[in-house]
Amino acid sequence: MQYCCHMLSSIEILILSTIQGISEFLPVSSAAHLVLISKYYAFNNQNLLIDICLHLGSLLAIITYFGKELLNYLKDKNFLIKILLATIPIVPVGYFLYQTGWIEYLRSLEVIAWMTLIFGMLLYFSDQRKISSKIETDFTNKTAIIFGLYQVLALIPGVSRAGITITSGRMLGFSRYDSAKISFLLAIPVLTAASFLGLYNIYKAESAALNFLAIIAVIFSFILSYFTIAIFLNFIKKFSLKIFVVYRIVLSIVLLSIVYL
Repeated sequence: MQYCCHMLSSIEILILSTIQGISEFLPVSSAAHLVLISKYYAFNNQNLLIDICLHLGSLLAIITYFGKELLNYLKDKNFLIKILLATIPIVPVGYFLYQTGWIEYLRSLEVIAWMTLIFGMLLYFSDQRKISSKIETDFTNKTAIIFGLYQVLALIPGVSRAGITITSGRMLGFSRYDSAKISFLLAIPVLTAASFLGLYNIYKAESAALNFLAIIAVIFSFILSYFTIAIFLNFIKKFSLKIFVVYRIVLSIVLLSIVYL
């Protein structure tokens, strides 16, 4: 019986890792999908702690994929300052919501449904903006702060961290590729902070089963995240973001139907 329960827990983590790895870097909200799939299947292992372990896998994927570029960026103090400026807003707000437990109140189907719809439409309108900015010359301290303020909204499930940062990038005139690249780079400090918090909580839990599940989550999330980054960056070089807008609208209609009908 214990073996069967352990196998079921592992399967749950594999499913959650797949969702995290694919949706973390797409403008569709990985948090929303993790919450939804867990509510539908009544998963026992889906909670904020496991979410953070999944995020660790995505973090390692970004670092691996952009490894050479990151080494160059680390030598550029001005660029690091911009990343810091863009990160400052979300860290204290995220920590406050997590510690107070208020984050759980935002994980309702109703909130997810409306955020999926509203920010899906915002993504569509922002994607109509003509390209007028480049990372090399126009990613300034001011634009970094703007990215950071938008990124705070990603704490609400359904908004999508990738979605809102790509949206802000397009609104500022950056190309889809540059907007996505900035989004990935901004994810590093955010996911790092969240991952350290998660690892600390795992240490406090002193649970061998939880540690085992966490390792599975990190590994599979890393693999799927890495391939998603590569495929997505190649996709947006050739196509618009309309397919993600349509997906969000359809998903929101389904969710709103469940909530109100």
